[in-house]
Amino acid sequence: QVILVQSGGGVVQPGGSLRLSCVASSSISMMYDMAWYRQAPGKERELAAKLTANGETNYADSTKGRFTISRDNTKNTVYLQMNSLAPEDTAAYYCYANHIIVRALEFWGQGTQVTVSS
Repeated sequence: QVILVQSGGGVVQPGGSLRLSCVASSSISMMYDMAWYRQAPGKERELAAKLTANGETNYADSTKGRFTISRDNTKNTVYLQMNSLAPEDTAAYYCYANHIIVRALEFWGQGTQVTVSS
């Protein structure tokens, strides 16, 4: 069982930046792919950014070039740096961990709201 605790959401003006954090209750360094998903009202949850256990990154077309996912294995923490935020980035953001061998082992954070509005 891995508990993921998120922080860092809030309200920001268009063009602004936010950093989300996701702290895991146990080590995620070698055995988990990590990702951030987001879900806007009335829409399906979608992948925003992914960081595999071996360091590969993958971004949605809508976040590429603006968002950066990273991890600090010494702190069991994954980050999502979001720059040049736009109103369409408004959503609930969820941290996600998936074991790289036992794929059925997947865990979600509690979600954090990001609102981009002037």
